[in-house]
Amino acid sequence: MGLSSWLTWRRGAARTPLNLALQGGGAHGAFTWGVLDALLEADRFALQALSGSSAGAMNAVVLAQGLMEGGTEGARAALDRFWTAIGSHLPFEWLTTGGDESPSLSPAARLLMRWTQAFAPHQLNPLDRNPLRDVLAAQVDFERLRAHRRGPRLKIAATEVNSGRLQVFERPRLSVEAVLASACLPTLHHTVLVDGQPYWDGGYSANPALLPLLQDPACAPDTLLVLLAPRSHARTPRSAAEIRERAMDIAFQAPFLRELALLHEMQSALGQPWWPQPGLAGRLARARWHLVDGQATLAALNGETRLIAHLPFLQRLRDAGRAEAQAWLAGPAARVGQASGVSLAQVASSTL
Repeated sequence: MGLSSWLTWRRGAARTPLNLALQGGGAHGAFTWGVLDALLEADRFALQALSGSSAGAMNAVVLAQGLMEGGTEGARAALDRFWTAIGSHLPFEWLTTGGDESPSLSPAARLLMRWTQAFAPHQLNPLDRNPLRDVLAAQVDFERLRAHRRGPRLKIAATEVNSGRLQVFERPRLSVEAVLASACLPTLHHTVLVDGQPYWDGGYSANPALLPLLQDPACAPDTLLVLLAPRSHARTPRSAAEIRERAMDIAFQAPFLRELALLHEMQSALGQPWWPQPGLAGRLARARWHLVDGQATLAALNGETRLIAHLPFLQRLRDAGRAEAQAWLAGPAARVGQASGVSLAQVASSTL
């Protein structure tokens, strides 16, 4: 083994294994971009598995692509290219008003959104133009990513339209369509077909999926949750638009909260056994949970900002995510590999 290879091996051996569970949230996924950038810059963890829904799925796949291309620095560059392309692909200047601190949709954009309540995507967009498809196809080599076996495990969530069941796409089945399926809001995008089956956004069934990380023996005992959705709101909605927005929030939070409650109950029932347990029960008993929470930054934003992929706004969210991750790295991250930094019951509550 040459010196360079030995140093690479030593650096990898010194990292603590860690899974990432990345929540969806549209443009708010840029906050996760910042979290990932800070984690990669610190280079303290060996990423074993990435679970993601919607924007979380895109972050996971782009991260895996970058790691394959050039390690941690390659992953940082890949995420920067992806989000810069997202923020530069459409003329968001005429779709938004207000400053980058708290932008909102312009009157023209709000009119377009009202049309989505009366017309299906195949009526408004008969040619199925989707800028995300072009960006993903340009940024990610899916054929090479499927064949690559040394990177982190990938768990990309989508929802089967005709059954409502969770479908998890892993590395051998990854494609542009699988990732688009994970981010398919049916009022805005055409239903996505993967192997002839119709799929919608993964957030309807898991946001993100945690159980697949426990079912896979190759995943790490420690999982960092990167959350974007607010778990409590300051006021009850009154207008029709506010009610629609809150109903969507609840629909995307409910499966995740149910999974948190179930895993917490199972983990509490198992306790700390005196002897190692095999299989899923043993992995659940040994599972440790950690949290980087976007609530402080994102809860104050109007929900419609999840649709505003304007580059200066995305960069502001990235910077906020970096700051939150750096605070975690400076303190709670020391518990990774030793003890949970947060309980699932705490995550499910609004009192963190």
